[in-house]
Amino acid sequence: MFGWFTNPAAEATLAAHVKLTAPRTIMQWIEDDSVVIVDVREENEWASAHIPGATLMPLSRFNPAAVPVDSSKRLVFHCQSGMRCGMAAARMVEAGFDGEINRMEGGLMGWRMQGGKIATS
Repeated sequence: MFGWFTNPAAEATLAAHVKLTAPRTIMQWIEDDSVVIVDVREENEWASAHIPGATLMPLSRFNPAAVPVDSSKRLVFHCQSGMRCGMAAARMVEAGFDGEINRMEGGLMGWRMQGGKIATS
């Protein structure tokens, strides 16, 4: 799932906590108000297009302790194509987060292809 770890135990721990989730599923969660979306792209990417209601936390300055976790909602990380959100998820797990983390499949590109709403700043 991640491919950048050489330690099988670390890979297994991540696989237990991190799920790849389709944009359409996340759209439903937004309608149900049951999701926290964290965008790990950089500020210039965010300014050109982002998911309304998402929180910007660039991977270059990502701090797991600052992630807005709400135990009553699902946590979703996304980036442009789906790679950087995996790195953010790994940092969360390494920091001790033991809840489920959803990586948005295809990132913002997948979101757009599925007709997801986009905002600009």
